[in-house]
Amino acid sequence: MLYKTRGIVLHSIPYSDKYSIIYMYTEAFGRVSYLVARTRGKKSNISRALFIPLSVLEMEVDHKQNRDLHRIKETKSCFPMNELSSHPIKNVLALFLSEVLFRVVKETEPDARLFDFLYQSVQLLELSEKGLANFHLVFLLRLLHHLGIFPNTDSIAENRYFDMLNGVFVSDIPMHRHYLDKPESLAFAGLLRMSYENMHLYRFTRQDRLLVIHRILEYYRLHMPDFPEIKSLAVMQTLFD
Repeated sequence: MLYKTRGIVLHSIPYSDKYSIIYMYTEAFGRVSYLVARTRGKKSNISRALFIPLSVLEMEVDHKQNRDLHRIKETKSCFPMNELSSHPIKNVLALFLSEVLFRVVKETEPDARLFDFLYQSVQLLELSEKGLANFHLVFLLRLLHHLGIFPNTDSIAENRYFDMLNGVFVSDIPMHRHYLDKPESLAFAGLLRMSYENMHLYRFTRQDRLLVIHRILEYYRLHMPDFPEIKSLAVMQTLFD
């Protein structure tokens, strides 16, 4: 049966000499895998070039229950993504964020709030001119809301430690090693107030930005089962040296 839905490209892997599997987060079905031809035939309505990381597509799909791989009949971009495909920083940010999403967004049920967040974030990445060096930090922290693991901000106070394992700020050093010291905890509390609107106001040294992203990914690793090393992180870090 044919359906119309919007979808966001998370990952692509070769399936055979002729086909690739495109993993997408869709508005109508949640996470879905699509079989897409690696070359465009004369009668094809699908351009393989559309499926870059974080592409937001409007699609007509053949979706059948209890099937692992589905087919895309027609597709087009929801909005121009010239910057995502050609801007060196935005292109690598999209690669990094799509890899994270591929690892953490597993649900095969639709989530309208999550899809709206992803859709709007990709639009902002395409259009943003200021604060790009902090875009991924805002994205990863806001995504925690939708994953149900955002830290408890009611417990924020000065002279506290951030307990990463339990997601709360505490007055005493936790009885485990997964915590931030007082200066790091204060800085992390400030990060939780960062948004797409004010991200250009935050300034970090290269060393501090490296520490921040590694701490955020450590938090993901503590709360998401089987969260692996993100391979594109090393590529992204070279952009902000």
